[in-house]
Amino acid sequence: MLNKLAMPLALALFLTGCQAPVAPHQHAVTPTTPVAVCHSGDMMMQTTLWFGLSKPDGGTVSAQAWQQFIDNDVTPRFKDGLSVYDAKGQWLGENGRLARENSKALMLIHRPDSATSASIDALREIYKKRFNQESVMRVDALVCAAF
Repeated sequence: MLNKLAMPLALALFLTGCQAPVAPHQHAVTPTTPVAVCHSGDMMMQTTLWFGLSKPDGGTVSAQAWQQFIDNDVTPRFKDGLSVYDAKGQWLGENGRLARENSKALMLIHRPDSATSASIDALREIYKKRFNQESVMRVDALVCAAF
């Protein structure tokens, strides 16, 4: 009887030391930490900003005012390139009303660094103040980009 219990107990104690060690330079990846695995190109950040074109007073941001914003505020910060798309947006305003409006989507591909992120947030603030907007939505995603 003692032999029947001793062998499994000894085996269990022996196997507890069989865990593979983690190298000291490796960091544990949490489930929410994004990791891009690039088979070609480099890991970059894709940021898309969504700009509403309707003003609270009932007017709209004109094509000329939008182009001036791109030329004077966006391009000097992102000389390497950008893309702009026409969009139609829908969102719930602070007043509780559903708003539908024409919009612009601005896509930037850039290195993931804090200086670039600050430049992007500065653009959001400039647009909100200049055109009296409640918000400019920002969406970031890690991507693999090759040029």
